Formats: sequence, C-alpha cells, structure tokens
Amino acid sequence: MKRPVIVLTGGGTAGHVSVNEAIIPAILERGYEIHYIGSHEGIERDLIGKGHPEVTYHAIDSGKLRRYFSMKNFTDPFRVGAGVLQALSILMKLKPEIIFSKGGFVSVPVVLAAKLVRVPVVAHESDVSPGLANKIALPFVKHIFTVFEETLAYVPAERSSCAGAIIRPELFEGDRKTGLRMSGLSEDKPVVIVMGGSQGSAVLNDALRGNLPKLLEHFQIIHLCGKGNSDESLDQTEGYVQFEYVTEGLPHLMAASKFALSRAGSNAIFELLAVRIPMLLVPLSAEKSRGDQILNARHFKKLGFAHILNEEDINEESLLTGLLELAEDCPVIVETMEKTDATKTPEEMVNLILSCRTNV
Repeated sequence: MKRPVIVLTGGGTAGHVSVNEAIIPAILERGYEIHYIGSHEGIERDLIGKGHPEVTYHAIDSGKLRRYFSMKNFTDPFRVGAGVLQALSILMKLKPEIIFSKGGFVSVPVVLAAKLVRVPVVAHESDVSPGLANKIALPFVKHIFTVFEETLAYVPAERSSCAGAIIRPELFEGDRKTGLRMSGLSEDKPVVIVMGGSQGSAVLNDALRGNLPKLLEHFQIIHLCGKGNSDESLDQTEGYVQFEYVTEGLPHLMAASKFALSRAGSNAIFELLAVRIPMLLVPLSAEKSRGDQILNARHFKKLGFAHILNEEDINEESLLTGLLELAEDCPVIVETMEKTDATKTPEEMVNLILSCRTNV
C-alpha cells in the first residue's frame, strides 16, 4: 500500500529550514512519505538533502525576493516562473495530501503551483511581522500558523492562529560537560555562545574579535562565526573556540553556555529561551532588513528575556559593557524564562498541520 505523501518547503536561511527539520521525525512516525522542495544551492540542500536521507529532495529554480534595486530583479521573475512549472510537475507526480511552507524565496513557486493543482498549503511565520515570501503566499494558503500573538494582526483572522515556536527535542538533550569537552573550554569562567545566524554576522564577528583579550578576561567564548568566516590566527587562543556551523553538537554547546550574544532571528532566540539562556541581542538594522529582527528583539526585551544592543551602537567597548550587564541580570532573566512556555512540540505542530488536510 502506497504511503501518503507530504511536501515540505522553505529555504534561504537556516531559520527557514530548522522547523521543517524539527517536524520530520514526527511526520515519519505517522507513516508519511516526505518530499522536500528547495533550491539548487540554498542551505536547505545541505541541511535536508544531505542531512536527512529519509527525505527525498527536489531542487527547483527560484529568484530571490529583494527590497532593493538590482538588475537581477528584472530576470528573477523568469526564474520564479520556471520554478512554478518545475514545482507543478513535481506535485502532479507526487499528489501530496498537504504542503507545509516555512517561507523563504524558494517557497513562493511551490505555493503558487499548489494552488494550480488544488493541494492545501499550511504556512508558518516565525517573526512578529510576516516576511515577504509569506506575504506573497498568504492569499493562496489554507492556514498560517504564527509564533507571536502580535502577528495575527497582519494576517486574515479566519485563516490564522498562533501556535508558538517549534523546538527540536534534541536541544533539551545537551550535556554541559560534553559541550565543554567539544569546545576545549573549562569550568573556570562563564561561557558565552555567539550566534550570528547560518551565514554569520560580520558585525558580531568584527566587534568580538576586535576586543577579544578584554572579553576573555571575563568570559570564555564559543563563536559560531558562519561559513567561511573562521580566523585561523585565533585557533590557539585560550578560552576561545570558533565553529563555522554546528548541527548535531549544538545542544551540547548550548548546555555549556551561560549567556548568548546573538542576532534576533526568531528561531534562534526561541531556542535560547527554551533552554533558558539569557541573551544580548544585536538585531539586523532597518537599513539591512525589513526590521523583523528589531521587532523580535524588542518583544523579548519587553518580556524580560533579553537585553538589546543596537547594531548602530556596537563597538568593542559597548559589547563588553553589554555582556557584563547581561551577566549581572542573569538570575532575574532565568527566573523570568522559567515561568514561560511559548513553544509547541513537533508532534503538536504536526497535528495542527494534518488537521488542514482537505482540498482547497
């Protein structure tokens, strides 16, 4: 008997993939055959295509959605059109019961193709304000789940609900001693984990490395610097370790960490909240983004989970001051975090997705 099929999509950044990764085991337990539609070169190809052999990966063309002028804005619509045709062919062959879209530019052709073959689409929005891909997809989706209650003001009330953040269960299985052993650090000083997103952050990397000796007087540092951003000259620095990107070992590194210095992408900060790590957030500036990380960071600060250091204000001195102030407030922040549960298990999220399985 042929197994029922579900299609997942989303990509461009790790944040558009991590939720899909989290729900894959729960979907497999339901007896579904999983197919993933992503881009040819995005991070989703490595994380899903190579990291999950139990999932069949399909690559399609997709143009990038830009808010700034670029000559590629004139050619990428043709790539989106090609992606729609490719996704259409895949969906007609697979005949999935439902599609789950995490957003990112590669999801747009998939959602448009799904509408043509009348396959229901469930979308998920992690930020306070919807991303551009989800804004485009919104008229074509059956339901959109949000992480923040505030997001419901931006989406149709009759087709939306707040589900909270979906946290990978393995994050709760981290072991502090294993994390310290992995990083070569000790129990002598508190550990700060620095997370600049899957591509890394030049702003965080430069500010951190520019004041490393003074920072190491107070802290040990696990630096997730992003692909291609490691600095070999710092490899033997006592109390400092750098990784370009970590997947399987991340729970242990987080368990070894007392504080976090992080960008304010929704998935990352909810994971830090889930494992009770106080954070100093440096959101992407409005000049570099649509302002979603600024809204995320302000929300977390308002709830007492984080401090904020604006990107425009970051320098060697302000970074040290910000981390020292965070360390001082750590007990209060952890106490506040322990009173909060704003997450869904992957199993709960899969239940919500499958509840939308009727033709559109």
